[in-house]
Amino acid sequence: MTESERGEEPAIDATRAWARIRLLAAVAILVVLAVRLGARPFLDGLAHTDARALAVALVVTAATTACCARRWSLVATGLGVGIPFRAAYRAYYRAQLLNATLPGGVVGDLHRGFRHGQDAGAFGRGLRSVFWDRASGQAVQVALAVAVVPLLPGALRGWALAAVVAVGAFALLVVAAARKEAAAALGGTWPEVLLLSLLAASGHVAVFLVAARTAGVTASTPRLLALALAVLLASAVPVSIAGWGPREGAAAWAFGAAGLGAATGVEVAVVYGVMSLVATLPGILVLRAPRPPRASDGVPVGKEEPAWASGRTSS
Repeated sequence: MTESERGEEPAIDATRAWARIRLLAAVAILVVLAVRLGARPFLDGLAHTDARALAVALVVTAATTACCARRWSLVATGLGVGIPFRAAYRAYYRAQLLNATLPGGVVGDLHRGFRHGQDAGAFGRGLRSVFWDRASGQAVQVALAVAVVPLLPGALRGWALAAVVAVGAFALLVVAAARKEAAAALGGTWPEVLLLSLLAASGHVAVFLVAARTAGVTASTPRLLALALAVLLASAVPVSIAGWGPREGAAAWAFGAAGLGAATGVEVAVVYGVMSLVATLPGILVLRAPRPPRASDGVPVGKEEPAWASGRTSS
């Protein structure tokens, strides 16, 4: 065994250990919910999910995926590893399907960054283009969560503000440490990136609201809007089993604090989870989509699409 191989072993072991910890954390959340609330909220959520709700999820997700794909295309172009909109759209659908069906909830994004980095001949920047794409979306979602804090139940406001401050501080540290790359990734396109992120976040919230109504929740829309943003923010924590775990835990806590019942929160989260899973199924169509020429093959990436290469791609 070479010295480099011995050096890689601790890193591989640490990665595996972290993966197991995330899996166990998600399982623990679901087990606690099942023990305290029983199986009824989970079964009711499955029973209440109907064809109309699934159709809404499919349509809205097609639109939000387009927004996210366009955003990624802009960010990647800023980093010098641009990707055409159509290719980004296919890759985003595939990533969402993998996120929704594999443990961790981020496998699809890792695969998206890994594959794009290989195809662009710049592995690191390919991965970082996905990071900045997701980070810009999360930043907008955090800002929206701050805006609706006054609409949250009193018991949740302090926790929500603390979580938002922690996330915001971490984001500022990341941007400060990599301000040149952040400027390159967003550059002059930040207004469009902001708008696309707002549209995507609005789509996710709309699907959650439909899930709540499908589950029979009659609370006011502003109240549900605040709860939706809190739950969706928690669901971004990468310790899930294909998206399940933190979302259900956060929903139980938030709906319980709002006086709607923890069981109702779990039921809504289950309906939303099923809707989200079905909405990613079009990703099956592009699981084995052909790959574009690689830079390493001697064919300039994007050569066949001069409009994209010059930044004129439209969605």
